[in-house]
Amino acid sequence: MFSTQEYLDRKTGPDGIGRFSFLQSLVTEYQDTQEEECKQQVLANLANFAYDPINYDYIRQLNILDLFLDALEEPDEKLVEFGLGGICNGCLDKQNKEHILQNGGVALVIKCLSSPNENTVLTAITTLMYLVTPQSSAEITALPVVECMLRFADCPDKRLSNLATVFLEDYCSKAQLEEAREVQKQLMAQHAMAALPQPPSLDPNS
Repeated sequence: MFSTQEYLDRKTGPDGIGRFSFLQSLVTEYQDTQEEECKQQVLANLANFAYDPINYDYIRQLNILDLFLDALEEPDEKLVEFGLGGICNGCLDKQNKEHILQNGGVALVIKCLSSPNENTVLTAITTLMYLVTPQSSAEITALPVVECMLRFADCPDKRLSNLATVFLEDYCSKAQLEEAREVQKQLMAQHAMAALPQPPSLDPNS
């Protein structure tokens, strides 16, 4: 359940730390700490706060969305997972979504589709659906993304398969699906040819 400002004021009291100050302290801790596990925990906490609309103004003031976007390029898979979770939680807000779209968020989220972390992949698909607008639709449903979703839709993992199917059905046109399937056929044919035994080379000097 989302917190109301009255509840927060009552909980923290006149001398309490306050929501803004607490988020600010988390950001400072994330930026200052050198311990990877601590960074993961702090980022996970920030991602959870991004779910509550009462925090949206604070998140924008403290540039936490940029922190989430930067995390998507970290080598640590956990930081990527939690950064993406923060983006997914916050992007339902119109202003947050606009900021993410204007700062290369779609391309960064698309890269997360190739993550070895299943939770990251699932969150990436969900986030892409949340980020669809008339302006971003072409990038989000580009041919490589649609082809990737077709592969996910055929995988045995039901969570991944079902989510990819929703993406394909709700956001992709028939023409886009046909083009992506044609690409898949070509790739399968190329792989099949590459797997065929090659004839021995003829040495003209033998």
